[in-house]
Amino acid sequence: MSAPVKTPAATAVGHRPGGRMPDPAAVRAVAAGRRARSHRRRVVITVLAVLVVTLFAVTLMVGRTFYPPMDVLAVLLGQDVPGAGFTVGTLRLPRAAVAVLTGCCFGLGGVTFQTMLRNPLASPDIIGITSGAGAAAAIAIVFFSLGGFAVSVVAVIAGLGVAMAVYLLSYRNGVAGTRLILIGIGVAAMLDSLTYYALDKAPQWELQEAMRWLTGSLNGASWKDATPLAVALLVLGPLLLAQVRNLGALQLGDDTAAALGVRTERTRIVAIVAAVGLITFATAAAGPIAFVAFLSGPIAARIVGPRGSMLVPAALVGALLVLVADLGAQFAFGTKFPVGVVTGVLGAPYLVYLIIRTNRTGGAL
Repeated sequence: MSAPVKTPAATAVGHRPGGRMPDPAAVRAVAAGRRARSHRRRVVITVLAVLVVTLFAVTLMVGRTFYPPMDVLAVLLGQDVPGAGFTVGTLRLPRAAVAVLTGCCFGLGGVTFQTMLRNPLASPDIIGITSGAGAAAAIAIVFFSLGGFAVSVVAVIAGLGVAMAVYLLSYRNGVAGTRLILIGIGVAAMLDSLTYYALDKAPQWELQEAMRWLTGSLNGASWKDATPLAVALLVLGPLLLAQVRNLGALQLGDDTAAALGVRTERTRIVAIVAAVGLITFATAAAGPIAFVAFLSGPIAARIVGPRGSMLVPAALVGALLVLVADLGAQFAFGTKFPVGVVTGVLGAPYLVYLIIRTNRTGGAL
């Protein structure tokens, strides 16, 4: 009688090539570890979402005048509440919405670059994308007296152009993360020089507008700013989420990803376009708020754990960072600051720490 043929089904339930069954204790340990990581991930995402909603509500309630939760809820439901109708509905609600949307966009865009290039320094803040948008906006304000929507359009186009230029300059039989980061830092330095030149030539009245925009500010945020952001997030966010598996494979290296059936260059281009679109729309709405894209991914990885996609956690962390920084900028000091000042103070020490750690251990998110 011939020996029984081992079927794929038998292999799937745990048969080893030599016919030996795996250690049941080891199988249970692996399964328990996976369940624990999945449970931790769900709990952390839920907590982050609750914190974002809570801070969003607090942002609507606090200010020069405090409005109780029931008044805020009445305004959100469309009721006419004396005083609160204008303050909450017209001033605070658009500002809070833009804060959440910009934070999500910066978080998603930043962690996409960090994941794809396997380096926590590969943030749009570092590799020149926000510098390109900022330089274009400064030139548009100072030399062409543009404002509002026109500046936003110029910033979006410039950010996309800089991202494409950095990608092409760093391409050599594929894109190496370190090479792209170094080229991006050089491009960012050149673009920052253009920004400083524009500010040096700016008249006093245009200098203030340019500086407010370049610092990153939610002052004057309106539904005109929130609407394009919401559309960009609804269109480009799912596009990035659809690339979760492929981005995870890219972390193993291009050769391994290709062996797993991933079209590496196509995946990289789709991810770059989507991430840059989110970053540039957020920059156009609120200015290049410093370090939000840079911090969101590493913070999410610390609290969620290193396994699995960081896209959703990083988006929530980004929204949380902008909300917290905006509240601090408005009420924690004797005077009000743009939100970018607070995120810059938070992000600069972490950048120094991350450079030192990456230099010692290599750069995984």
